Amino acid sequence: MKTNVTMKDIAEKLNVSSVTVSKALNDKDGGVSDELKEKIKALADKMGYRYNTMAKSMKDGKSYNVCVIIPERFTGMTQSFYLKVYQSIAQILEERGYYGIIHILPSDDEEGLKLPRIYHERRVDGFILLGQPSKEYIELMQSVDMPLVFLDFYDENADVDAVITDNFYGAYELTNYLIQAGHREIAYVGNLFSTSSIQDRFLGYYKSLLEHKIHLKQEYVISDRDDRGSFIEFDLPEALPTAFVCNCDQVAHLLMERLQKNGFKIPEDCSVVGFDNDIYATLTSPNLTTVEVDIDEMAKNAVKFICEKMDDETAAFGRVAVKGKIIYRDSVQRLGK
Repeated sequence: MKTNVTMKDIAEKLNVSSVTVSKALNDKDGGVSDELKEKIKALADKMGYRYNTMAKSMKDGKSYNVCVIIPERFTGMTQSFYLKVYQSIAQILEERGYYGIIHILPSDDEEGLKLPRIYHERRVDGFILLGQPSKEYIELMQSVDMPLVFLDFYDENADVDAVITDNFYGAYELTNYLIQAGHREIAYVGNLFSTSSIQDRFLGYYKSLLEHKIHLKQEYVISDRDDRGSFIEFDLPEALPTAFVCNCDQVAHLLMERLQKNGFKIPEDCSVVGFDNDIYATLTSPNLTTVEVDIDEMAKNAVKFICEKMDDETAAFGRVAVKGKIIYRDSVQRLGK
């Protein structure tokens, strides 16, 4: 493969002008169809073309860096979902000529309301906030005069564009599935005051109960974490339900370990479902029925939003929910009538 591939090389391959290639690779309007743009970008990737980011930066004053902030509690050896999302974001940003810079937000900085150093050094053009931090830190980020997109959460301020998975509908469908399998004693596991995702998944679960005229028992709403996001011991009800809807796969994994340690068999004694379809879904035994989050589609939307906002400060997209799908495995028992 030739090194230092130029726009002229790409243009000659497609029998178009270098100007046309430049417009396509930089997403500029004017005489280049969407179909031709995609064709040029595909060939550029195949030929190994790389944007000269330094030259572009000197020309227009941009850094071509996007900072992805992830609160510390959502990372580490036991967390995989958010790092997978970041990997997808970084790859899509590179295709658009940007670099994704990950910033793990330390808990002390979150509590002390300290912005990343990269912001003060003006080495970034926009922020993607991945995973919900404290309300005070959200307000701090909203006060920054720089393009901002929320990913995997939203808050009451509708002015900030957000990309989420369709938490409500996913949990609603999961609960419907359990009810269709004969379950009517169904608990929900998650701290309702923790994140918008946990709240929306609870609301989807609750709507399914209401539609089937099943009363919600307060003892069936089980907290899984404290206000700082650290997991706590489950306070299980004396009379166990026949099924649990967990707000994420990691919590489902921990719950199944607890139940099995106490002598219960899954799914024979209790059925368990999760959300995310991350590594924990297949670490459990039996493997977990869950909702698969479309990570790539969420990342594509977040990158599209932040790139367009960096080009046009008036660009606004609102809140976009990306639909997931149920992955059926062996953690649910069908009950007799």
